[in-house]
Amino acid sequence: MLLTGAGKIGGTIAAMLHESGGWDLKVVDTHDDALNDIAALGIPCEAVDITKLEERSRVIDGVTAVISTLPYDLNGPLAESSKASGAHYFDLTEDVDSMRHVKSLAPDARSAIMPQCGLAPGFISIVAHDLARQFDAVHSIQMRVGALPEFPANALMYNLTWSTVGLINEYCNPCEVIADGRRMEVRALDGYETFSLDGITYEAFNTSGGLGTLCETFDGKITHLDYKTVCYPGHRDLVRLLARESRLCERRDVFKDVLEHAVLMTTQDVVLIFVSVSGEQGGRLMQESFARKIYPADIGGIRRSAIQVTTAAGMCAVVDLVCSRNLPQQGFVRQEDVDLNEFLSNRYGRWYESEVPTVGEFSTPVT
Repeated sequence: MLLTGAGKIGGTIAAMLHESGGWDLKVVDTHDDALNDIAALGIPCEAVDITKLEERSRVIDGVTAVISTLPYDLNGPLAESSKASGAHYFDLTEDVDSMRHVKSLAPDARSAIMPQCGLAPGFISIVAHDLARQFDAVHSIQMRVGALPEFPANALMYNLTWSTVGLINEYCNPCEVIADGRRMEVRALDGYETFSLDGITYEAFNTSGGLGTLCETFDGKITHLDYKTVCYPGHRDLVRLLARESRLCERRDVFKDVLEHAVLMTTQDVVLIFVSVSGEQGGRLMQESFARKIYPADIGGIRRSAIQVTTAAGMCAVVDLVCSRNLPQQGFVRQEDVDLNEFLSNRYGRWYESEVPTVGEFSTPVT
């Protein structure tokens, strides 16, 4: 197993795989210092310039699977080298164009090509597809995910918990949806709504990338499908001021600097997952829902944030299922190809078996 990238998520994946045992794992990153915590666990590490074809080919040669936690623009070349070597390929990208490029490599691949593993995209699609299978006819699928600070203490009511570049993509890129039976793109930060769980009020709004391949899977089969990010009330309006009215979506390097210099990071977060599916069961209109709240945990002797735990667990579970031959061994593998019960019973999927909150109701969306 080759893991590329030793950042917050890469380090958690490495620790999770190492703790469970049974993997011959190696981790590579461009920077030596990024590898220190992982090397301290006894995991082989090497500083490698993954942007160079000869270096990629060298470290991939002979491995069974490649996991990418790299920036999305490096996933295409890494997937190409993995395919050429016959290694299974997995990544975490929320970037739609990157996913489409990786998917285009799959038709003649000798190995499994599985992008968008993690939480959202990733686990959220597994849940949505599983709930939809319980209906004779599906009318609507609503998917909501938030990585929220447990103790918000700033005007944004938010702390950085994962990739700033990925966050900006979610706020700025177009969002795929199915509305009134038609597949289309809508603007990020629109589609505002509020809802409550456990007596706490949240807001939700369109963000890019969370649906994975579900729009393609349900095209022509469903009336409504969307994905929205969950935050505390007030966050969306301030982000829209920065992203749209201040036009920082047109200067993403500046947007990144603003966020990283003004918004503190935290490991004290909670991941909220809510999926609601409605349709017909036995001639009656019915609704089925799935909800979770997941909190930080100690992995590899380090306290990991909830978003690190859920993203790493999503990746490790599907890697385990492919390598144990419980998923297709070649070509494009969708998240929705994964059976939810198999995922949750997996040694890594068990991290999602956490507190189940009381499910509230969505308000009428306000554009």
